[in-house]
Amino acid sequence: MTAAPLPSRSFCLIRHGETTANADEIIAGVTDVPLTQLGRDQARALSNRIWPEQTAIYASPMSRAKHTAELAFPARGFEVDDGLRERNWGVFEGQPLSEQPVRENTPDWGESWPDMLMRVQVAITGICAASPRALPVLVCHSGVIRAARVLWTTGDVGQRPPNATPLLFENTGNKLLEKTL
Repeated sequence: MTAAPLPSRSFCLIRHGETTANADEIIAGVTDVPLTQLGRDQARALSNRIWPEQTAIYASPMSRAKHTAELAFPARGFEVDDGLRERNWGVFEGQPLSEQPVRENTPDWGESWPDMLMRVQVAITGICAASPRALPVLVCHSGVIRAARVLWTTGDVGQRPPNATPLLFENTGNKLLEKTL
């Protein structure tokens, strides 16, 4: 795949806190599932971190991401961006994670991987352009983080990112470096 144009600045991606589907190892792309008690605790722990004074908080429209953003950034508002939603796994929604198809295959009634990559690219580059003086912090999903890796870092999806762990995608001018904050 040809490298996508870099976002105009560095940004932070945070996968939502643990959900009931994560705990049960169930595919829940666009299925709205709640945070577990551990997930709520993970999100609250993010509120104890030292964040830059200038941040622009965004969240996926899924309740697990919005709830994480509310608990992680209780004194700051956030904007919802539909481009940060998880991939629609179609007929595989609600199935065991072990049944998840190969990423490059488009599931019946689901979203293709190229369509997700384009959606994530548009969302993140747009958010970065709209946040010239503030660090964009995006509460999203595993698939969004994996798409960002493919688009701007190694070209590979890598390991599933941990829940509620801030990952900085640092713009070095010619590529992005991913590191845990």
